[in-house]
Amino acid sequence: MAKIKVKVEKTRTGFSAYAEKYAAFTTGKTVNELTTNMVEALNVLFEAEQKKKEVTKADITFEMDLMSIFEVYPVINMKGLSARVGMNYSLLAQYATGKKKPSSRQTALIMDSIHELGRELSELNLITR
Repeated sequence: MAKIKVKVEKTRTGFSAYAEKYAAFTTGKTVNELTTNMVEALNVLFEAEQKKKEVTKADITFEMDLMSIFEVYPVINMKGLSARVGMNYSLLAQYATGKKKPSSRQTALIMDSIHELGRELSELNLITR
């Protein structure tokens, strides 16, 4: 099965999400809860449509706008990310606030840096003394 694209938005009470190509919408207080709820919503939809598809977390790709990323993951800040990407801070801030739209190349640069950071952090071990 091809990955199902799900758009995620930050709300005052948590998150909302909708599947791009399916009539599935859900909310959650955390990203983890949202993920679980979206899997359930898609499975209920496919069961109602009598489609023989079973959706798991691995079948879903979540998409979030840049400002939401900074809101959801405050440990990632614009100043630090702009330095890591090699991008002017004010330009990244304009992308995040929607004043400017990044090109597909710039978007890829930003996401590659965020993914690289995630990989680096997942490979770290904490030394206790």
